Amino acid sequence: AAERVIAVGDLHGDVAATRAALRLGGAIDEKDEWVGGKLVVVQTGDQLDRGDDEPEIVELFDTLKERAKSAGGAVHALSGNHEVMNVAADFRYVTEDGFRDYKNTPLVGQRGKQASLLPAEQHGRAAAFLPGGSSAEKLAARPVVIVVGDTVFAHGGVLPGHVRYGIGKINDEARRWMLGETRRIPDVLNGDTSPVWARDYSDGEPSARACGALGTVLTDLNAKRMVVGHTVQKTGITSACDAKVWRIDVGLARHYGGRPSVLEIRGAEVRALTGVAPEAGTAVADAAAPRLDAGKAKAATK
Repeated sequence: AAERVIAVGDLHGDVAATRAALRLGGAIDEKDEWVGGKLVVVQTGDQLDRGDDEPEIVELFDTLKERAKSAGGAVHALSGNHEVMNVAADFRYVTEDGFRDYKNTPLVGQRGKQASLLPAEQHGRAAAFLPGGSSAEKLAARPVVIVVGDTVFAHGGVLPGHVRYGIGKINDEARRWMLGETRRIPDVLNGDTSPVWARDYSDGEPSARACGALGTVLTDLNAKRMVVGHTVQKTGITSACDAKVWRIDVGLARHYGGRPSVLEIRGAEVRALTGVAPEAGTAVADAAAPRLDAGKAKAATK
């Protein structure tokens, strides 16, 4: 549990937008120093692909994790489908610069042999991201699903089957695969029903069946709400299922042309903070953004 939680959606290789979102939420200052005190930040995955600043973003979150801990706060970055894709050597959304950033990674051992089977420009990135690689090891430290206080966080969404399978088991299987301790990607990370791929709660207005499933998950996990990314909400952060799910992927990265927006949770109160795009100036909270309680949240976000 935490007095104040800030949730940040998909970043996709845009470090300027990342910094703008973190400043908007009161986590860092202009020098990237942690100023959040006991604040808890949860980033719901997809730091990779579509942009050129991936190493800078990963390093920033790893650094802030330690600084926040020292101040009594916390930073949790999750794995999304694009982190999983890169460890599985699916590089469809990597930019040219994204390959150049890792071109000097040594090709060693079995991982190096696997990497050498790919096109030459992909060798270094594959050596870094294939299971057991230096970048994969960093991602292995990140959970797929996390619960902070009474809020469940995942990139795509947690379905009832995931709870029956075991949240801890999902996180552990993902970690072991990324570390190279197991040979193949866990089945639970594959397909449209994976917690990193599911869109049951985020693609438009969820069905009554989806909202019912969400209610089951929240009851089983003793939580009040779920926060997900993965599916761009073109109008900004939205909620659904009577404010039991909040969708925070606003397309804030340069690739999508969005502007920074983060979700703030203070006990039962939930609200979206929206700022200006980094190119236009410093991100600041929208003065008109209302503070919402759970009963009013759905109507206010329509």
